[in-house]
Amino acid sequence: MKATYLRNYMLCLALIAALLGCSKSNNSNSDVIYNISPPDIDLPAIKERGVLRAIVDNSATSYFIYKGRPMGYEYEMLRWLADYLEVELKIIIKNDIAEALKLLNEGEGDIVAFNLTITNERKRFVDFTEPLYYARQVLVQKRPDNWRTMKIHEIEQELIRDPIELAGKTVHVRKASAYITRLKNLSEEIGSEINIVEDTVNAEIDELIRQVAEGEIDYTVADEDVALLSATFFPDIDVKTPISFSQRIAWAIRQNSDSLENTINGWLEQKQKTTDYYVVYNKYFKNLKRSANRSYSEFSSVAGDKLSPYDEEIKVASDQLGWDWLLLASLIYQESKFDPNAQSWAGAVGLMQLVENTAEEYGISNRNDPNESLNAGTAYINWLQNTFSESIQDSVTRLKFVLAAYNVGIGHIQDARRLCKKYDADPNKWEGNVEKYLLLKSKEKYYTDPVVRYGYCRGSEPVNYVESILQRYKQYKQLVKSDEIRGFEEDNSVI
Repeated sequence: MKATYLRNYMLCLALIAALLGCSKSNNSNSDVIYNISPPDIDLPAIKERGVLRAIVDNSATSYFIYKGRPMGYEYEMLRWLADYLEVELKIIIKNDIAEALKLLNEGEGDIVAFNLTITNERKRFVDFTEPLYYARQVLVQKRPDNWRTMKIHEIEQELIRDPIELAGKTVHVRKASAYITRLKNLSEEIGSEINIVEDTVNAEIDELIRQVAEGEIDYTVADEDVALLSATFFPDIDVKTPISFSQRIAWAIRQNSDSLENTINGWLEQKQKTTDYYVVYNKYFKNLKRSANRSYSEFSSVAGDKLSPYDEEIKVASDQLGWDWLLLASLIYQESKFDPNAQSWAGAVGLMQLVENTAEEYGISNRNDPNESLNAGTAYINWLQNTFSESIQDSVTRLKFVLAAYNVGIGHIQDARRLCKKYDADPNKWEGNVEKYLLLKSKEKYYTDPVVRYGYCRGSEPVNYVESILQRYKQYKQLVKSDEIRGFEEDNSVI
């Protein structure tokens, strides 16, 4: 009875300490950070730059690619924020928390949108937005190997249910995480050492949870929402033992970015009242089975290494173009979302959305066949590349012409080039030149001009098409393993 009373008493003290934030500084977190004189970059400078630079990690809740589509709670929130600020979003991926906060204070990023717990230690170096949500820290442990044949009380006897039982145990945690501070405080509160191992190889919490599930390590710690999501996919883990009260999860910003902080807080207050917000929150944190199926799919950048069922075929086809296969994959996602049975309102069919005339020209009989579609589509792209190669030497510019022509037809692109010549613009440049007159082809003055041969064009479609493919390509390059990029180099982090 006395031992039970003492354990309960010590646990109560531990939880009260966590609730009140009575934690000691964590030297392992502070010895890597944090430039104490960050550059003077606040919201006006960000808006003038036109880009919000957000540092995120590749995880099941932050940012990942699933079946070719960028996803994640933090990612969707950041897109909304960028739209609200009327700036572009630039994603920088860093899975190391300390490195991310260091980059923030060096001015390389404007915001760190991880699953970050607000702690007194971190508040010495960065500020935090108002909380996005609240989460407890829980112990992640493996159930007994034969737990399915055991009675509930027998399973419970094998698991840690009282944090005092962590005395003498080894717990692997994410490097520079708030879990380290919590475990150190808990170790002191229970009067016995907990062996804390900071994982420096596998920075993502998803990977540590997988290691517990497969018996490679005994314990890790995770925020409850992430742990519950993982437990849906890894039924052999148990995540029911809390080691803290609810803690605030927020984004980090520089301490001298007052205008950005105030603006984000005001935006968050309003956004969190909307139906859209709850739809996104529920998608990642409430609909756990569906969310886990996405996150731990072979087509997810969190757990898998594929974009689509046709990756190998796309790689072969991309070799014929001299392209990085991720670029061709981005085009195919734009066309069909990797669905060989996709059909557009205009009658385009298959992976590469070929119209009947193009299919006949390149000798294919079944546009729904992935290989036939890839063969004809890449042959057509090769023809476009050859057509533009003599007049457009720059490979990046030529690529934009090819993509636009694939979308809207080469005739409309040549019309826009003829308009460039007439109005003293450069027919061999995209931005501000051919792009501009392609957009103007939706106006009567221009599509009825004598130099125009193919008439009206909704020019915003090919312009947006080019931008979308290249933005997605940059996302793929961040998160999907690929060979060296061929034929096209550009900053790969702007989204």
